[in-house]
Amino acid sequence: MFLFNRHKGNEEFYNFFKNILGFTPRRTDIYQIAFIHKSKSVEVLKGRRINNERLEYLGDAVLSAIVADYLYKKYPYEGEGFLTIMRSKIVSRANLNKLAHKIGLTKLIQYNKEQQGIFKSIEGDAFEALVGAIYMEKGYNFTRKIIIDRVIRFHLDIDALSQQDWNYKSKLIDWGQKEKRKVSFEVVRTIFQGKQNASRKEYEVQVLLDGEPAEKAIEFSIKAAEQLAAEKTYKKLVENGTIPKTEG
Repeated sequence: MFLFNRHKGNEEFYNFFKNILGFTPRRTDIYQIAFIHKSKSVEVLKGRRINNERLEYLGDAVLSAIVADYLYKKYPYEGEGFLTIMRSKIVSRANLNKLAHKIGLTKLIQYNKEQQGIFKSIEGDAFEALVGAIYMEKGYNFTRKIIIDRVIRFHLDIDALSQQDWNYKSKLIDWGQKEKRKVSFEVVRTIFQGKQNASRKEYEVQVLLDGEPAEKAIEFSIKAAEQLAAEKTYKKLVENGTIPKTEG
């Protein structure tokens, strides 16, 4: 099965690469795999199951290097702290999910639709797998050019992102101290990508307010999950009037 054969029904795939990314892939087998979520794993010889987890792992590393390189050159006078926060904003699971949806990647992903509700990062995972696939076929320099020129510059407002308040964890803790409320964070689950001993894993973190569970979030680092859970909790407190909107 080749998704990119030029016949009726596959134009959607060709159009995505041509119109969004600006090139036509030759190694179609790699891109097939990039769009296969683990819930739709394809079984091949000797029981081996193929999905996009390995490409996702590779794409994560490549994307992180590309974004770091891009930010280093875009902000020549900013320090390490600013650059680290900006990279975290760009490669966060929430942002990659939005970015994948915006460029039309969502409709290309093969997954078990009966289990759709339990997959929180399917779009961002596929985006990273796509980056991994481009890198495998074209190498780093080509991948870097595509991600910067065709994705970041067209579909991501970097300046707006730089103004976005990221440190909701500190804001939530400060509010708790002011209101004499205990704010804490708990890792409630570790989600392994593939085999149990895989190095790539996600963390589900929950905010506790006076020991009572609040909002949860899943990310690839505990710190990022804490930030996202804190943001969701803080915004919920603003929404229900616990925190005045002027402070939100």
